[in-house]
Amino acid sequence: MNVEQMKAVLKEIVTKTDLTPCIVGHRGVGKTAGIIQACRDMERRYVSLRLGQMEVGDLVGIPYREGSNMHWSRPSWLPQDDDVPTLVHCDELNRAQQEDTLQAIFQFVEPPAEGMLRALHTHRLSKRHKVVVSINPPDGTYQVATLDRALVDRMVMLFVETDYQCWARYAQERDLSGDVRSFLAGNSGVLARQGAPMDLQVEPSERGWEMVSALRKNCRFPGDLEMEVYAGIIGKEAAIMFLRWLADRKGRPVTASEVLNEWESVADRAAAQRDDIQAATVNDLGTTLRVSPGLTEEQEENLVAYIAVLPRDLRFGFVKTLLKIPEVALSIAKDRYDAVILDAMQSIASEAS
Repeated sequence: MNVEQMKAVLKEIVTKTDLTPCIVGHRGVGKTAGIIQACRDMERRYVSLRLGQMEVGDLVGIPYREGSNMHWSRPSWLPQDDDVPTLVHCDELNRAQQEDTLQAIFQFVEPPAEGMLRALHTHRLSKRHKVVVSINPPDGTYQVATLDRALVDRMVMLFVETDYQCWARYAQERDLSGDVRSFLAGNSGVLARQGAPMDLQVEPSERGWEMVSALRKNCRFPGDLEMEVYAGIIGKEAAIMFLRWLADRKGRPVTASEVLNEWESVADRAAAQRDDIQAATVNDLGTTLRVSPGLTEEQEENLVAYIAVLPRDLRFGFVKTLLKIPEVALSIAKDRYDAVILDAMQSIASEAS
């Protein structure tokens, strides 16, 4: 993506989630300028941490004693709870000169766990303040540290490349030299080289899919950027598979929510599913009912109607799973469902004996 696209994605993530964007790009492409401009658009105060120039004490504060207890002074750069909404920019994250500095900032760039505040040692950051990271890619041309996969896995990697049209609009707005602008209009190839490698070994993980889920629930990206954003979290291959799956609605399994709440509209589709796709619906229902076993009368009837369309082997296995959830077992064991459930229950009883 170019800098303008990065700014749009950054604003969406910062204003609607607690995730940490990490802007990856080659020198001079406009990472910092774009972050500052996005910060201005969001009416946030901008705080820059040049991590290549900082030590652990600059991040966690200086220790001092109070009675028999040890405390750490709050760093001057760390926004207070009542400060105006602030964006803390951890610049040059992979230029941190000391390993312990990188380890200290690791906690700060990690998105806070549910119900918790972002932390840095003993200090807490109010939810009104957000964090963004920027780095040069570890492609061998920069004096940077290789970020371990655990740290990469905690951020949304946004890869920014040079783009002449984007730069030309910026040059016009900043009223850069007319000679320079005219020259580059006919020689755009002498801007920063496009397509230089920026591989950071981004791969799928449970945490990554949770981040994708947060973005899908809270953010809206233009179609051409959605792929790039997800690829920066779960890797290109998984992102392509996911978006293809989203596009291929015919091949998607019926969801637990659809079975329980919209059965009439999905009944034919559910009955026609291949066994492998049917298994995905069964797994989704099993997980959903373990977490939320309470069923309304309509949901109860919809669940039994779904069980009725399952092939005998799948029906047997699914009922066996449901009988392990006491509240659901009581629901499906009612006399009026015997025509659907009784055969499976008798099979389970004979298997047990």
